[in-house]
Amino acid sequence: MSLCYLLDTNTLSEPLKKIPNTAVLKKIQAHQAQIATAAIVLYEIIRGAHRLPEQTEKHKRILQYAEKFIRANLPVLPYTEKTALWHGIEVARLMGLGKTPSPIDSQIAAIAQTNDLILVTRNVKDFEDFDLRIENWFDE
Repeated sequence: MSLCYLLDTNTLSEPLKKIPNTAVLKKIQAHQAQIATAAIVLYEIIRGAHRLPEQTEKHKRILQYAEKFIRANLPVLPYTEKTALWHGIEVARLMGLGKTPSPIDSQIAAIAQTNDLILVTRNVKDFEDFDLRIENWFDE
C-alpha cells in the first residue's frame, strides 16, 4: 500500500489523550500502512514533551509514544528543496491576499502537497487557504 495521508500534530497526538476520540483511533489503525507525518510534527510533539517537567508520567508517555509508535512505525517526511519551492510560492501568494499563515502550519501544508498526500487535521480552518486535500477524522 502506498502513502495516502499526512497526519497533523493534533491527529497524531490524539492517542495520548486521557479520553481519545475513538473515531480517530480507528482511522489511524485502519490506515496505518498509508499514513505518514512530517518532521515538523515530530518536532512539535517532542517540544511539547520537553516543555513539561522532566520525569513526569506525561513527559515519559509522550517521549515513549514518539519513539515506539511514530519513529518506529511511520515515515517521517522531511522538508525538502521541492517542499521549500512550493512553500515559498504559496506563502507569497497568501501574503499577497493579506493572509499570514503560521510558519509551522505552512510547512506541514507544503510537505502534504509536495508528497501528494491528504492532510488529516482537526484544525481545518488553519489550512483552508492552501491548495490541499484535507480530511478531519474527528468529525467522522
